[in-house]
Amino acid sequence: MKLIGMLDSPFVRRVAISAKRLGIALEHESVSVFRTFEQFRQINPVVKAPTLVLDDGEVLMDSTLIIDYLETLAKPDRSLMPTVIEQRLRSLRLIGLALAASEKSVQLYYERNLRPAEIQYGPWVERVEGQLAAAYQALEQELEKQPLKTDGSIDQSGITLAVAWSFTHYVVPDQVSSERFPRIAAFTDYAEGLEVFVSTPID
Repeated sequence: MKLIGMLDSPFVRRVAISAKRLGIALEHESVSVFRTFEQFRQINPVVKAPTLVLDDGEVLMDSTLIIDYLETLAKPDRSLMPTVIEQRLRSLRLIGLALAASEKSVQLYYERNLRPAEIQYGPWVERVEGQLAAAYQALEQELEKQPLKTDGSIDQSGITLAVAWSFTHYVVPDQVSSERFPRIAAFTDYAEGLEVFVSTPID
């Protein structure tokens, strides 16, 4: 199977790291939705990263749906999601917040780097900045109530959170700080030191 997309996308990187943790080998092709748009369109006409091309040529997209499919291929004891309902609910909450943070970081980056300054809409930018801050504030509070494990392993909520934080620092570093969100920053430092992260760096 082939994973299509750049690792500077938090959604592509999330899938790549998850696949490694699940023990599923993926061939990665760094194809950009911007610089190599036509090449990407030949693979997936929708041009959405990440795209997963299965061995039979079938195409899947959206990081959450791709990871769900990879979970079905993995051995049950390799799952990155808890089976106990209370723990699963918390994981889903953390994942949802981290994905929201990634989405808002993408929106800010696009606004700043792709839209001409003279037509940027200030009130919308402020709203997105507020949503981004709210997502990380909620995540910080969740970690204050119950820290994520740092025992040498990492699950889906930890992967998604750390990938999101690293991405935000990569594209809009002025929006977050370790002083404001110390628990998220500390956990991300731990995660980025794991082999699955080190071997899957942001492009």
